[in-house]
Formats: sequence, C-alpha cells, structure tokens
Amino acid sequence: MAQVTLEQTLALAGVCQACHYVQTVARKGQLDSQYLQVSLSSVLQVNPESVEAVYDGNHNLENGLKLLVAQLSAQGQSKDTELTRYVLSVLTLERKLNKHPKALNQLAQQIEQIEQKLVHYELTHDFVIEAFADAYKTIISPLGPRIQVLGNPNLLQQKMVQSRVRALLMAAIRSAVLWRQLGGKRRNIIFQRQKYLQFAMQAGKQI
Repeated sequence: MAQVTLEQTLALAGVCQACHYVQTVARKGQLDSQYLQVSLSSVLQVNPESVEAVYDGNHNLENGLKLLVAQLSAQGQSKDTELTRYVLSVLTLERKLNKHPKALNQLAQQIEQIEQKLVHYELTHDFVIEAFADAYKTIISPLGPRIQVLGNPNLLQQKMVQSRVRALLMAAIRSAVLWRQLGGKRRNIIFQRQKYLQFAMQAGKQI
C-alpha cells in the first residue's frame, strides 16, 4: 500500500480548500481576493520546487487543513457531504485528465496563454478569471461527468459567478494533480484515514 506523507496531505488539503471556495462562491457570489489569488496562482505553478511553493507557503493552506481535519474526524451527519462529493468528483476528473495526453497538452498551452495575459492584467481580474474558467470548461469538464455545483440559483446564473466557480474547480484539479504525483491514492483516504488526519493536525499546528 502506498505511503501517506505530509506533502500528500498538504495537496489533499489544497483540493478541499479549493472545493470549499467553490461552495462559498456558489452561495455568496464572491470570495476574499487573497483566497482567490492563492487558488489561481497555484494553477500557474507548473514546475514547483516544493509543495509549499505551489501555495506560496503552507500558511495559505490553513483553511484547507482545518477542513480536512473536520471531514476526517466527522461522523455521520456532521460531515459535509457536499464538500466530500466535490472532492471525490475532482479526484475522478483528474484521473481522466491524466489519461488524456492531448488534453494535458492543450491545458499546458492555455496556462501559457493565461501567463501572457498577466503582463497586462492582475491575476484576479475578471478577464483572467474567465480565461481559467474557459480552460476548465473546454478541456477538463468534457472528460468526465459534469460536477453539479449547488448554491444560490440566482447567483449561479450570473456569468462571472460561473467563471469564478470554474476557475476554482481548475485550482482543485491542480491540487489533485499534485496529490497524485506525490503518490496519492483514493483508497488511502479510506484505509489510511488516520494517517491523513495525523499529518493534517500536525501541519495545522505548525501554521
């Protein structure tokens, strides 16, 4: 059985965090600009020196680590089943992406184009967010079952809310890619749950 590591746990916290931000935007239409910045920036870290570098410091995973601890500790009704569904859907979609070299190449090209836009625009500018969203919608989403996002129906009809949701799903996919590269396996979330919980609590205390 593959070994669970601290780095893997951090990446899984990244998935949880991005999925939680999807929930926030779907319900409120907005997200703290700092959280959005960290999430979108992670997508652009294609050759990071470390897990910490992906998120510009482990402190930027504080929310994700808290969520991971809560989810792994929760029993029955206290667990956020919607968040769990998003996380598992993202992990499934990332596996499909990994098996499509053409899609991976297209995604790499789109990320390069987004980086070129940053010469003229801030990372959290609507135009840049729409570029992330378009990459998710055209390249990643068609690979598997569509992730049904719940929230405020009136907000979810708005174009920029849809774009923020898709951009954050892209960030969740980025963390899922990292998690798999570090040896993450879905079965380990079930069978080595305590290991993930221990590492998440340990990392949370160090922030």
